[in-house]
Amino acid sequence: MGKKAAAEGVLTEAELDELRGALEAEKDALDEELATHGKQANGNWQGSSESEGEEADFTDAAGNIEELGVNVPFVAELNERRKEIEAALERMKHGMYGICELCSEPIPFDRLEANPAAKACVEHS
Repeated sequence: MGKKAAAEGVLTEAELDELRGALEAEKDALDEELATHGKQANGNWQGSSESEGEEADFTDAAGNIEELGVNVPFVAELNERRKEIEAALERMKHGMYGICELCSEPIPFDRLEANPAAKACVEHS
């Protein structure tokens, strides 16, 4: 049995719908967080500060640096999770969702429920 046929037999349509909804809801929430803490440039999100681009005095500049120090890694983490979710939605679209990328075995529904973007079974995560 090929991977696509295996993926289609692993999860019911109701389970796929539930997981698709969870992925899309998380993606929407991430988009909101990214818009709050970053800016999009060339298709990627980058950390930013509220007053970026404005002239600032020394105190404001120090605050901007501190804000960027927090936002840049936070936005990178959010952006990475967003990419994982987009990849999961693509796998779903192509009938490859729910199959471990390393061993080609089905990923149990409870694992996908806990992390809908999972691309590997527990043994290979």
